[in-house]
Amino acid sequence: MKPIVLNLCHTVVKTLFVILLFTTLTMKGQTGTLPIVYINTQNNMPILTRTKYVSGTYYIVDKQNPDFNVGSAASPHALEIRGRGHSSWRSVKKPYKIKLGEKTPLLGMNKHKHWALLKFYEPTIAGMQLGRIMDLGWTPSTRPVEVVLNGDYLGLYLLTETNRISNNRLDIYEQPNWNEDANTIPYGWLVEVDNYVENNQISIKENNSWNLRITYHSPDSLSSAQRQWLLSEFKEINTAIYDEDKPNSTWEQMIDVNAMARYFIIQEVLDNSDGFHGSFYLHKDRSSEARWVAGPLWDLSCNQRAKTDYTFKMKTSYGFTPHWIGELIKDDSFCNAVRTAWTEFYPDKVQSWMDYIDEHLLPCYDAFEQEKTMWNYTNRDPMDERVKKLKSALIANIEWFNEHLPVASYSGNIDIAVTKEVIKVEYINLAGMSRPRPWNGVNIVITTYEDGSTSTAKVLMTE
Repeated sequence: MKPIVLNLCHTVVKTLFVILLFTTLTMKGQTGTLPIVYINTQNNMPILTRTKYVSGTYYIVDKQNPDFNVGSAASPHALEIRGRGHSSWRSVKKPYKIKLGEKTPLLGMNKHKHWALLKFYEPTIAGMQLGRIMDLGWTPSTRPVEVVLNGDYLGLYLLTETNRISNNRLDIYEQPNWNEDANTIPYGWLVEVDNYVENNQISIKENNSWNLRITYHSPDSLSSAQRQWLLSEFKEINTAIYDEDKPNSTWEQMIDVNAMARYFIIQEVLDNSDGFHGSFYLHKDRSSEARWVAGPLWDLSCNQRAKTDYTFKMKTSYGFTPHWIGELIKDDSFCNAVRTAWTEFYPDKVQSWMDYIDEHLLPCYDAFEQEKTMWNYTNRDPMDERVKKLKSALIANIEWFNEHLPVASYSGNIDIAVTKEVIKVEYINLAGMSRPRPWNGVNIVITTYEDGSTSTAKVLMTE
């Protein structure tokens, strides 16, 4: 029996050696080519839920930019951490929400307490930058990082600013929770058109096929007066958007048409099916002319498929309810705003966007090699190849969209007018004021012809 035992032991040792060698070659842990976020929970407590924070500490080591280091292993800073997300939380690799003990500027981003660690995803970095290029307003910043949790290397994440009303984030007026003041209730909101059922949510009938869910993030606890106002507000907006008389619909009195047009462009260029489906944020500041503004951006993706139509009309692998956009694209003022915003982006700003993608994604090469091995990616392409494919898809989307800029006639609702002599043109703004020359903003244009007939159109004019 001795030779058999010895041979068996030799086999076991050899097998263990091969396993250890394979682990050394493929699971080296953090590369240090990106900033490393070290997090330790109290007593190494696991993070099991999206609702309960776990206390802990953190420090950040950035070998490429030591000025961005925060704390140290000997002197870490306090934080709390919990899970976050919906479908992403069900994944093997978990995303996290972190709340720092004190406001801190992380990796060159503005100081704040609230941050997220999201799954590393190239379109997120590309899309957030497109939001800034398109002048959508405040857009969350994000940085690729490596994460070590309780001594375990978790791979590559995106350290990301979260959508919140505050001085260093979405800098607008924020009304308080449980507000009963009718004069301030219409202002200071951050809401999300959501595809999940939440407790902090209202729901209205959008059309004959589906409901519209509005999750309120700020304020997040409503008085009965706040809830009733929010319900009435979105019922009125929805009715105006679905008004069949598009030239005379009033949705632009409640929603910023220019911001919505820029939001639409971003979703189309990315081919992001969630753009008008979920994670579709809207906010409203406090002023005499305050309207709902599209943004900030969140949860961006890129299908990287052959684009054959507007994204909201193309099929997806899941149930897809594109809220509002099918109606907005029938409206002259919306289509004109899209075309105006497009000329600001195309073609002059395309190359700088592509350069940004290279600059911020290619340095992730080494860390992504570890990421693929650790989380068993089926797509084994290296980062440079993935970036190349992403950029090719985006360029193809840009060129398709440039050839298919929306016009209201796309919906088939525009009549072809017979040429007649014009004897009078009148411009009416959204306040109902009339004059013979255009107003800055949305105009109702009434044209009177020699035979006494008139035509009406709604157009966006800029000074």
